[in-house]
Amino acid sequence: MENAPTYSAFVGQTMLVSGPVERTLAGVKAEFDRDPNTLVLLFEDRSGRQVDFDLRGSLAEVLSRVLPAPARTGPGRPKLGVTSREISLLPRHWEWLEKQPNGASAALRRLVDEARKLATDEPQSHQAREAMGRFMSAMAGNLPGYEEACRALYAVDRPAFEARIAEWPGDIRNYLLKRAEETFQG
Repeated sequence: MENAPTYSAFVGQTMLVSGPVERTLAGVKAEFDRDPNTLVLLFEDRSGRQVDFDLRGSLAEVLSRVLPAPARTGPGRPKLGVTSREISLLPRHWEWLEKQPNGASAALRRLVDEARKLATDEPQSHQAREAMGRFMSAMAGNLPGYEEACRALYAVDRPAFEARIAEWPGDIRNYLLKRAEETFQG
């Protein structure tokens, strides 16, 4: 799936697994089954946010709770990628939608497209820096040179950033260096 999120899991300062959700959860689930008391920190790579998944049951059950349900058949225009779903709006919203050119569905699609465009107007490098900052806060907040590395990150000073993280544990440093390409562009 294009632009599917990727995840990275760490046990302490060691990367356990990284990749698409299926691969990552297989590794995390295996670790959980081996020792349920092991603290695994799981990050969504694009946002740098920590995420949690329900690891109860078999790997198939874990994945079934995470992966999207198979495509439904029924109303809609499947050849166009249109899926019919129910939404709930207040009467004033329906009144406004009914007055829009080309109908309510077209108006809603336009509104969603406009909101998505506004959400992506933020430069990718800025979003990547924010993601690295979140990851660094969780994984490296107590490491020597953390504050200086943060200053270099937000000052977009790649040489200073790389110098500040040079002595950090290998998996944390390598993760940050891997993410640095999109972070320090533009």
